Amino acid sequence: MQYAIVTGASRGLGEAIARQLMEKNVNVIALSRNENAALKTLAEERGVSYEHISCDLSDQHDLDEALEQIVRIAFHEDTHYVYVVNNAGVIEPIDTVGSLDPGAIRTHIQVNLTAPIMLVNRIIGEANDREVHTSIINVTSGAAEKTIHGWSTYSSTKAAINRFTETLALEQEGKGHIILAYSPGVMDTEMQSEIRSASEEAFADVDKFKKMKEEGALRSPDEVAAVLMDLINQPKKIVNGKVYKLYDLIDQ
Repeated sequence: MQYAIVTGASRGLGEAIARQLMEKNVNVIALSRNENAALKTLAEERGVSYEHISCDLSDQHDLDEALEQIVRIAFHEDTHYVYVVNNAGVIEPIDTVGSLDPGAIRTHIQVNLTAPIMLVNRIIGEANDREVHTSIINVTSGAAEKTIHGWSTYSSTKAAINRFTETLALEQEGKGHIILAYSPGVMDTEMQSEIRSASEEAFADVDKFKKMKEEGALRSPDEVAAVLMDLINQPKKIVNGKVYKLYDLIDQ
């Protein structure tokens, strides 16, 4: 049996990835605060299992309990492959350094960096102990490689995720795992709505993002998820530890 653990699966890219994995007959374990009823219905139609684990990734106690549930569900004698998609993320706080809210900083780092590392740490440990191969997909951002006014926390955590992915790939070399980061570009999601609602003082490029929405330049999560599916369906072509960017994959 194959399982996929998808964080932030209730909406946006996470929902699209979970749905497209189910369509490939992969059993899905969804981590999010809210359940997506459409995913449950699709699982019943496809004859695959769907488990929703209610989890606030910013709450360490919630995360610890979720990790125990994931291991109980995903690792058993019939399991032969496990996907991990670290998709959940937050953009706030959007503001200049010196005006950042301390609580928002802590939440941001917990959701965008601590939780993905802890999830992968547990899954890789279980997988190696049980000789189960995995695909680890960490959703990143082009912001990891850019200096963007007002995005110091977001750029920093995404840069850290990229380096974590590279280090993980180095450490797991020869063990049969697929490990990559995926940069999905600019999508039409609720995160984009949050970005557009920022003030120009907090985020100097806010008008640029408003213009992209007005001009219909935002890709749908379904399209972005489909590009990822095409990538992971060609495991022999994947360079472990690499950051794969949507725009490069579309141009190929």
